[in-house]
Order: sequence, then structure tokens, then C-alpha cells
Amino acid sequence: MPRRKARPLLGTCSWTDPTLIDSGWYPDSVKDKPDERLRYYAERFPLVENDASYYALPGPKQAQLWTERTPANFVMSFKAFAPMTTHPTDPKRLPKDLREALTKDVQAKRRVYPKDLPHDVQNEIFTRFWVALEPLRKAGKLGAVLLQYPDWFTISRANKEVILRARERLPDDRLAVEFRNATWMSDRNQEETLAFLRQHGLTYVAVDEPQGFPSSIPPVHAVTSEELAIVRFHGRNAENWKKPGLTAAERFDYRYSPAELREWVPKIDELATEAKDVHLLMNNCYGDKAVKNAEELGAMLDAGRD
Repeated sequence: MPRRKARPLLGTCSWTDPTLIDSGWYPDSVKDKPDERLRYYAERFPLVENDASYYALPGPKQAQLWTERTPANFVMSFKAFAPMTTHPTDPKRLPKDLREALTKDVQAKRRVYPKDLPHDVQNEIFTRFWVALEPLRKAGKLGAVLLQYPDWFTISRANKEVILRARERLPDDRLAVEFRNATWMSDRNQEETLAFLRQHGLTYVAVDEPQGFPSSIPPVHAVTSEELAIVRFHGRNAENWKKPGLTAAERFDYRYSPAELREWVPKIDELATEAKDVHLLMNNCYGDKAVKNAEELGAMLDAGRD
């Protein structure tokens, strides 16, 4: 019997971005109330990605509040805390006890990498991240944990081991892998990469993003886990993509045209026939561009089902 086609969930990669709050999308009655903003967002979209967890470890109490403030069928995914994916972080962003476990020299640095952290601190970061998500996990609201690896993370045996250690440290949860280095999805390595993810039950994150950079990943759509397929839309602002000194919002400042969104409709349909769940996330989070594009793409997909 053929698989029933999944109904994609749409959302954005932040509901708290200051440019969104200032855009007027939130009514004045809720824009200054964090709890009401999430409720308002969750009434309009079934999915969101929590990007705050990239900058600091989430806590169980906050996760419980996110659970309570959203409808029963709402899904929240999380971006892994920076050191979990070989990114640096400011030591001040670590919990006090973990920061104090570091040497004075490391504590004094502006940025520390996982290699600067003792092995037990690295493990504790993963453990606390996993524990923090338990309220959402118990409520059936936990979507996926996004493992987004940096530009310098090239395809290699050692880096595959890094990914597998993340798999071991985050048992049971759905893990989604997004690459920012083109070697993983070059013509030569693409099949090897997808086979590796498939072998270990990891979701490949398809991306729409500016092309022509060493970090550019082609817009390949592929299912490597029957459980979940993900597409993240970063916009196509090539001018700002690697320009120094810009905020994340400025790099993602891009409004997709209807024609550009329509390019993805047949690809999304293919994903929906192969994966149990499909998550579509707009990361062009400048002003109300992400929420507007999510609404437009949702309307296109609904029209195709009529």
C-alpha cells in the first residue's frame, strides 16, 4: 500500500526576532508580552524553530512554559547550542558551574571552541540540552534538534565521527543535519553524504540559499530518514550573505517571490511521499518576510491539494 502523503508543517526560524516584533505583524496588544507573542504565533503556524538555544542552553522551566503556551498539536524544533556543533561561544554564555570548571585562561577568552572545553564539560552540555527539552518531549511537541555545522566543517572521516558522537549524546530525538560547507554536497561526495545520513537515521536538511560561495549548498531535496524531511529557506540575498559586520537578520533580509516559492512545490510533494513528516522553515527572518512567505507557500501547497 503506498504511503499516505504527509501534510507539511510550515513555520519560521524565530518568533522573537526584534525586526519581526517591530514590523507590525504582532498586534500592539501582544508585541511587548513574550508569552502572548508565542500564543499569537502558535495560533497561526503549527511549527517554529527555537534559535535562542543556539546562543545559550535552554532550561526545563522555560521549556515547560513553551509547552503550556502552545496548542496541543504545536511543534517546536531547536537549534543545537553552538559548542554542540563545533561553533565557538562566549564562556559567559555557559552555566555558572560549567564556566567555573574551566581554567582561568579559557574563562578569559571571548570565544571558546569545544576543543577548549574538558571532555566532561562537553558531555554535560549535551546532557543538559537533552534534559531541558523533556517537557516538550513528554507533550509530543518536540520536532527535531538541528545540528547546523559551520563553514569550516568539511567532509572527512573525523567530522563524520563528530556527527555520530552527537547522535550518541542525544538519544532517541530526531536529529537533522545542515551543512554549511560545499564539500559535503559536491557532485563527487553527495551520494556518500546522503548514504551516511541514511545509515544512521539522520535527517538531511535541504536548503534554499545564495549560491556561489564555498559555504553554498545546492538546493537538493532528499529524504534520508523516513521519519522526517526538512527544508530551511535562508533567502537569496547574495550581496549580504558573507558581508562582514552585518547582523543575522540583515544577512537573511530577503522576500521570496511567488515564482521562487513555486519552484519548491514539486520538490516538497516528493518529500511528502517519502517521509512521515515534512517541516518547512522560513529563515529569512527580517521584518515580516519570513511569516509572509510561510503564509504564501502554505497557500500554494493547499491549492495543490484542492
